[in-house]
Amino acid sequence: MLDFLKPPVFAVQEFFLLAGRTFRNLFRRPHYPADIFLQMDTIGVGSLPIVSLIGFFTGAVMGMQMSKALQQYGAVGQTGQLVALTMVRELGPVLTAVVVAGRNAAGMASELGSMKVTEQIDAMRALGTDPIQKLVKPRLIATAVVLPLLTIIADFVGLFGGFIIAYFFLNLSPAQYWNNAWQSLEYLDVSFGLLKPFVFAFVVALTGCYYGLATTGGTQGVGRSTTQAVVSSIILIFVMNLFITRIYVSL
Repeated sequence: MLDFLKPPVFAVQEFFLLAGRTFRNLFRRPHYPADIFLQMDTIGVGSLPIVSLIGFFTGAVMGMQMSKALQQYGAVGQTGQLVALTMVRELGPVLTAVVVAGRNAAGMASELGSMKVTEQIDAMRALGTDPIQKLVKPRLIATAVVLPLLTIIADFVGLFGGFIIAYFFLNLSPAQYWNNAWQSLEYLDVSFGLLKPFVFAFVVALTGCYYGLATTGGTQGVGRSTTQAVVSSIILIFVMNLFITRIYVSL
């Protein structure tokens, strides 16, 4: 039984050690701004098309589903409110984080894993460069900056998708839809809708980097680490979403 528990306990320990070292290095020089901007371009701009597509079709589907339920009560005019609350509170942050995790946690794990198995990270240490400072910190900062921005874009595009359905299929005027959506959002909705992707960014970046740095076993190990990074980060996103939503509900 103890032998069965050793690997997961060791993995959790190493993950938190990596997180602690990364947080400690956040305010230490050098900061490698060129690497940070490169990662922001890779993670943010690279994920923008798929995030926008998923946000648009999610909002459109929510508009169709909500309008069908609201027709039973003669409240089709509230479609904008339900689409706005659903996108801003839950679907926008979670789906954006899942997309970024699937696209970029895998990229981080495969990139760092390839460097690990080819001994580039060992060479970096031999030259006096901290791999966490050089490789992990730029990815963490870049993800923490761009993921909330991607979430804002996904929320707006999702609202626009819901508007297309409301305008062309439900005969709602633009003013009726947008005023209803805007007035339904409160400060807590927006603040927690932006807090979630910020927390998810730490999960995605640290998970991808952890599995990349823990890669063993050559090219086969790189593939295994990539799969583990994606699965683990998506699971952790939903777990963290549960805790943050619980705090929101209690407030």
